[in-house]
Amino acid sequence: MIKGRDIIVVGIQAWDIEIGSNCKNIATEFSVNNRVLYVNPPTDRISAFRERKNSKIIKRKKIRKGIEPSLVKINSNLWNLYPPTITESINWIPCKRLFRLFNRINARRFCKEINKASDKLNFKNPIIFNDSSMFLGMHIMDYISPSFYVYYMRDFLIKNPYWRKHGLTNEPVTISKAHLVVTNSELYAEYGREHNKHSYMVGQGCDTDAFDPEKNNFELPEDLTDISNPIVGYVGYLSSRRLSIDILEHISEQLPEWNLVLVGPEDNTFKNSSLHKKNNIHFLGSKDPSTLPGYIKGFDVAINPQLINDATMGNYPRKIDEYLILGKPVVASSTKAMEYFSEYVYLCETKEMYVKSILKAREEDNSDLYKKRMDYGKSHSWENNVKRIYDLIIKVSKEKNISI
Repeated sequence: MIKGRDIIVVGIQAWDIEIGSNCKNIATEFSVNNRVLYVNPPTDRISAFRERKNSKIIKRKKIRKGIEPSLVKINSNLWNLYPPTITESINWIPCKRLFRLFNRINARRFCKEINKASDKLNFKNPIIFNDSSMFLGMHIMDYISPSFYVYYMRDFLIKNPYWRKHGLTNEPVTISKAHLVVTNSELYAEYGREHNKHSYMVGQGCDTDAFDPEKNNFELPEDLTDISNPIVGYVGYLSSRRLSIDILEHISEQLPEWNLVLVGPEDNTFKNSSLHKKNNIHFLGSKDPSTLPGYIKGFDVAINPQLINDATMGNYPRKIDEYLILGKPVVASSTKAMEYFSEYVYLCETKEMYVKSILKAREEDNSDLYKKRMDYGKSHSWENNVKRIYDLIIKVSKEKNISI
């Protein structure tokens, strides 16, 4: 356990992002026993122009003009910094040497604002927790000089075209400069160890209390009560980049007596897919997060029909923990990240395996398996996740003879 320290969290997602964020959850858990400064990514020049009518860009413009404060208190131990600076949009630069030159300039501007906020809060010898900011984070050790530097990977960003362009050569440098690399997937930890031997998989957290049926009385939503069992269901964003429409179509056709319930917003490919023509497939749309446990409660089997590709191979799906906490049998695609759940989830490599596994999952379900699934899911709390991070910081600092 680490207590009474000052921690600076550098996020690639701003605090005012609409969707959930691992980094925000970790920062909040850090703040239980430490003072924490969560730093939003700075506004780049092209975004400031192109999105100038966006409410968030307008807000940041007011901050740069001093109309609104750049430092906002979230709770008694947690502050959020909106860096009042503009960074140059440099990803288009083809020359690697020129990119690094301008990246250093951007990093110096960015870190200057972090240091100002840190001084204002009287932070001393801070620990830096960098959430995959591979470009600006390359120079954190140069311009902030933290007592300890952690690089966090929760997605394979270099598989994304934007990050891949310069990330292939620059992220390894950033990783090598960190004292410790922590990831939510063994695939990412293996990648990290190619550049830093102190790279470890720490899993991920979940808001366990919100999905715990022993602490809540979840009611079935009205639009689910009209759908007859057996129900196989999915909760989450319906993205054709990550989910297999082919698997869903196959389940529908091979299990006509089952109803397939999909809860969440759809991308255009899903909206225009033939799935909408299937009588036993029900698209229930976006829902308030507080109602999601009620939907999962109504499933006989929960699924995560991911495509197996670069975007999903190492991806830790938070919904798996949510399914398990509610004790549900789970069938999911056999990605590298899902090996973490292999004792509790039916893993599939083909659409045919999905059908067999759904039937098997329902047939084998019993009270003992229900309890084992629930206990395993509940063990993945943010408190436990952060404890593993603390333990590794302490372990590596001792090995490196670093006083924290």
